[in-house]
Amino acid sequence: MFSLPRSRREPARPPSRRDLGQLRRLLAYTRPYRWGLVVAGLASLVSTAFNLIFPQVVGRLIDVSFLEANLARLDQLLFVLLGVFAGQAVFSGVQSYLVARAGEGVVADLRKSLYAHLLTLSPRFFERNKTGDITSRLTSDISTVQAVVSSTLVQLFTQPLVLVSTLAILFLTNWKLTALILAVVPVVILAAIFLGRMIRRASKEFQDRVADANARAEETLSGIRVVQSFTAEPQETRRYGQLIGKSFQVAMRRALLGAVLNPVVFFAIFAALGLVLWYGGRLVALKEIGPGQLFTFVLYTFNIAATVGTFTGIFTQLQSALGASSRIFELLDERPDLPEPAHPKPLSAVQGHVRFQNVRFGYGERGEVLRGVSLEAKPGQVVAVVGPSGAGKSTLVALIPRFYDVTGGGITIDGLDVREVSLRELRSHVGTVPQETLLFSGSIAENIGYGRPGAGEAEIVAAAKAANAHDFISAFPEGYGTLVGERGVKLSGGQRQRIAIARALLKNPRILILDEATSSLDSESEMLVQEALETLMRGRTTFVIAHRLSTVRRADMIVVLEDGRVVQQGTHEELLAAGGLYRDLYELQFREEED
Repeated sequence: MFSLPRSRREPARPPSRRDLGQLRRLLAYTRPYRWGLVVAGLASLVSTAFNLIFPQVVGRLIDVSFLEANLARLDQLLFVLLGVFAGQAVFSGVQSYLVARAGEGVVADLRKSLYAHLLTLSPRFFERNKTGDITSRLTSDISTVQAVVSSTLVQLFTQPLVLVSTLAILFLTNWKLTALILAVVPVVILAAIFLGRMIRRASKEFQDRVADANARAEETLSGIRVVQSFTAEPQETRRYGQLIGKSFQVAMRRALLGAVLNPVVFFAIFAALGLVLWYGGRLVALKEIGPGQLFTFVLYTFNIAATVGTFTGIFTQLQSALGASSRIFELLDERPDLPEPAHPKPLSAVQGHVRFQNVRFGYGERGEVLRGVSLEAKPGQVVAVVGPSGAGKSTLVALIPRFYDVTGGGITIDGLDVREVSLRELRSHVGTVPQETLLFSGSIAENIGYGRPGAGEAEIVAAAKAANAHDFISAFPEGYGTLVGERGVKLSGGQRQRIAIARALLKNPRILILDEATSSLDSESEMLVQEALETLMRGRTTFVIAHRLSTVRRADMIVVLEDGRVVQQGTHEELLAAGGLYRDLYELQFREEED
């Protein structure tokens, strides 16, 4: 079962082959932006060159000021210094822009890639995993890796060159002073490695905690009416607060590690700088070097400090990114459990002849839901599926568009097993009108046209008229441009259902599934929706799941399910005459309606 990894289970360890593999996968997303990053690297090198020239110019300026008192030369050095600053600023700006462009591009591409992959996964995956957890990976986790695939990449290329170049200049300037600086480098590296691993684990755990909080918020906000009807606002606030509190604790632990790492690094670096100033001052006093040379050395020492500090930051970012990337790649590596056929067979000129042959199906740990179901729906027939709650009605029809694969037996459409047809083509011939209609944020026209992208205005209006929706849509000030709000909350249940029917009409499927499509409506809305459904069902093979048996009297065949098995089949009159479960259910509902 797919589950969120927990960083507390992960032992401390050096970067492994798996880590390097993840890093290579991340860097692969920079390929479309490689030339921009190459130019950014070159710009960074030029900017670095100006940075290396700067201490020499300043040192010379000090010697000219204090030792030579040459005002003309001093003026020349000022212009040289301003030129160095200008060159560094220009090339640094070019680098920053190109790096930012690559970073934002990689993040956008990675999000699109992950989102497209998520849409290929089956409903079973989304039943096992919380939407908030998935959303957290799609947003915050990907943002965490942004620096690694952009600025960090350039810095990994340029900073070693800066370090080597600066050390070479320092050795040529004074090898004794350089030795003092190099004495602290191992301390900095060991501190970065040790604390960096701890920061990585804390960063990964923080992402997990935030994902938990996002999942809870997603569930609560999507069910806000239930929360408010039970006056559970304080309870949900407390639960969310507890989850945020846990993420805060992990964030503080990560901040503490960072607060320890940075001072350790900077103390070591500035301790070395203090030693340089002390020893260099003695050399100046002994006339072995000039003050300008000492100042030049100090500036180069700051370069070393900045480079080592950058390496520490890169290491910390890399540790955080590896933790986040493992969560991202777990989603990308999740394989669909509904494999596409290697050589799909065409499903053209569909008649709508659907046959279930000894179908068995189960949800794993829940056991079998369908136990050897066999039935046949001929083209154009209306087949009603009834039975007590939990009998397997919704599961049965969900197997037709292959939202799940049967565990035994088979389902054919016009003689072709649904597993031999591509999912896209199969589902293009199947339309569904569920009990709880989902409308997307956007206009009414966009929601109707969702069934067939590119449909013209006239086609959308015609579908709405056939679904008894045109009149109420036209009554809105914006007409078909009216925004329905998230999940259609601005519309009544009957209005949402009629838009869903118009959407299905525009798709024009040969096979139709109506899953309790009128069960939650009032009498007036049900009558309008029922009329629209009759238009939609005309000439199509239709499977109707109905709780109210009065709505399926005119079905060509009624299939009665109980405990995952077909216990009765026939017309309404035949089943009433035969007695059994169907008549018991019908008489029970008839008595309830009379009461």
